[in-house]
Amino acid sequence: MLALVLPLPVLAAVPASAAAPVAASETRERPAQLPRPTGPYAVGREILHLVDEHRQDPWVPSAGPRQLMVSMYYPARPGTGGPAPYMTIDAARMMLQMKLPGTTVPPELVSGTRTWSRTGARPEHGRFPLVVLSPGFTMPRTELTSLAEELTSRGYVVALVDHTYENSGTTFPDGRTLPCAICDKPPAGGPGVVAESRAKDISFVIDQLTSRHPAWRYAHLIDARRIGVAGHSLGGDAAVTTMAADKRVRAGVNLDGTMFAPVPGNGLGGRPFMLMGHALPAGQEDETWTSGWAHLDGWKRWLTVNGANHSSFTDLQILADRIGVPEPPGTTISAPRSVQLTRTYVGAFFDLHLKGIAQPVLDGPTAADPEVTFHP
Repeated sequence: MLALVLPLPVLAAVPASAAAPVAASETRERPAQLPRPTGPYAVGREILHLVDEHRQDPWVPSAGPRQLMVSMYYPARPGTGGPAPYMTIDAARMMLQMKLPGTTVPPELVSGTRTWSRTGARPEHGRFPLVVLSPGFTMPRTELTSLAEELTSRGYVVALVDHTYENSGTTFPDGRTLPCAICDKPPAGGPGVVAESRAKDISFVIDQLTSRHPAWRYAHLIDARRIGVAGHSLGGDAAVTTMAADKRVRAGVNLDGTMFAPVPGNGLGGRPFMLMGHALPAGQEDETWTSGWAHLDGWKRWLTVNGANHSSFTDLQILADRIGVPEPPGTTISAPRSVQLTRTYVGAFFDLHLKGIAQPVLDGPTAADPEVTFHP
């Protein structure tokens, strides 16, 4: 598990959101599109700008109060709204500059990735569990778009958070796209300090969505008694730190993230937690998972996916496959399959623990998913 660095061949896939070809080696002719969500609900999306007036930005104090951009996904009525863009052109440009210095890939090929979300869509009736998603360090929140859309289609409200100054670029409503302030040099205390800061971000987002005067016009859709958190890479560690600090969160998932901020020695109060990551060679196991597993004191699962890589739990591998970019050595699982497995097990986890729906797929190995190993 890597929390800070993604393999370059997979990062080269990010520009693969091609709306038009740039070169035979960099893209195919068809525009990239995220996999279709499998649930019964259409997906609506709105963007929130949240300002924490009680907390100074931890990385750029001169910026004033901590500000966050959050994509809100919600079950929507079919046939309403218009197509939601993947990300802004400026954010895509800054991601390319950080991850692929000198590339000639136009940023529009990233920002133009086709999603299944709809802006301006009318919400469905009812109340739904809330899941907050946190992306990997240096990566924009869009890397978890397909997971957000899948969960929403299954009947969740999803808050996908950009942690400002911790990724390649975050675009705000006034048109500014703020760069990363700590990507080249993590703060004193290392990545664990960043994960702990993210817990404050996530708790603030939950506050803003569940207070008596919420910041989102569709907050009535949220059942505040059923809240979960999941994240990729450092975002997975943030799921741990959030659960340790915020008892409102009932369940959490770490997708392939080293736990620089460890599971507390006294556990998580008996609340369920799932570790899901790519299989590592013998002798190279992530010791933070071994130690963290021992401290998890509630329902728990530790799953590894054979043939996957660090980015297989995000949008990046599906984009890499579309443009024909080679995967890191050892990657044998196809992009559609890795997306399917991530959706299956993360969705099953939250269906079990936030909806109370039995999920036999979480009981143990199955012939249908031979790539998935359950650790004792």
